Amino acid sequence: MTEDFYCDEVLSGKTKVDIVLETDQVLAYHHTRPYYEHHIVVIPKIHIQSFISQEAENNDELLFEMMRVIKKIAADMVDQTGSSKIITNLGNYQDSKHQHWHIVSGERT
Repeated sequence: MTEDFYCDEVLSGKTKVDIVLETDQVLAYHHTRPYYEHHIVVIPKIHIQSFISQEAENNDELLFEMMRVIKKIAADMVDQTGSSKIITNLGNYQDSKHQHWHIVSGERT
């Protein structure tokens, strides 16, 4: 896996994704290799390494936009499936060093 799959592959267009919701600043799409029956990834369209990085602290409006997108997708997933879980990974758990959130529901695949 590349250091930043989201910049290198998704945002560059090298890896095509099934878009769920897109704004000027945020992209949400169906995971390319889902770990759950329903698995959506939400990313900022600019590089921010992590939710706790310096770049995140200086981009409050972008973080608020991400939260609005996450909230809408999570609510839609609850309506469709009865539940949802919102996940982000930090530190050593974060495989791709680009801030991203997973919204999931259903059985693990």
